[in-house]
Amino acid sequence: MAARASKGMERKTGVALWRQIADRLRHGIAAGDFGEGSRLPPETALAERFGVNRHTVRGAIAALVQEGVLRAEQGRGTFVERRRRLSYPIARRTRFSEGLRDQAQDRRGHLLSQAREEADARVAAALRLDPGAPVLRVDTMSEADGRPVSRATSWFDAVRFDGIGEAIGETGSITLAYRRHGVEDYFRQSTVISARHADADDLAALRLAPGAIVLVAVAVNVDVEGRPIQFSETRFAADRVELAVAE
Repeated sequence: MAARASKGMERKTGVALWRQIADRLRHGIAAGDFGEGSRLPPETALAERFGVNRHTVRGAIAALVQEGVLRAEQGRGTFVERRRRLSYPIARRTRFSEGLRDQAQDRRGHLLSQAREEADARVAAALRLDPGAPVLRVDTMSEADGRPVSRATSWFDAVRFDGIGEAIGETGSITLAYRRHGVEDYFRQSTVISARHADADDLAALRLAPGAIVLVAVAVNVDVEGRPIQFSETRFAADRVELAVAE
């Protein structure tokens, strides 16, 4: 009965069963159902618990091992490999390096790609530009102690910030890149947070397994005069980072 119900759930949601099981295991680990370093129940027990076959459970476990949530030991079983999640503050002065200063020794950003494009309605509204105005789209990835924690897509006014992509690539820092363009300080005007499954690009950049969850922060930064200077969408690996929103 349980197996038939699970197959029906797969047809209804359109999400593969192994991904659903991986999500449930991931959420259980995050909730403390399995302590750090503890051994996972045998595949047969998990298959019975979730009403699926062992092959489905094996696929879910393999994905979580690849993601670093679980650790498989030959002849011993599968263990929870949960590391302490980083707490990333979302405040008026949000800075990646400063926010993780006491939690990671090595904090750095990497330029993944950049392109010049026309602002669509959403980007234009956020940056207070006319639709179709030239903007620079910059994709970056941030690491803490060599571990990818976030991937961001940012848009900048191409007239005011011409060359900011190269500056980010050279300095590894948006803050330092701003200074090259005469912006000494800036502030977070707004942040909207949601969650979803990581897409293919985020899976690759953040070294996640299919089915992994990312926290999505859509934000607008402004200069000291209140003019929008950056519209961004940042995806954080939910198993590695928690977002702490300041009052």
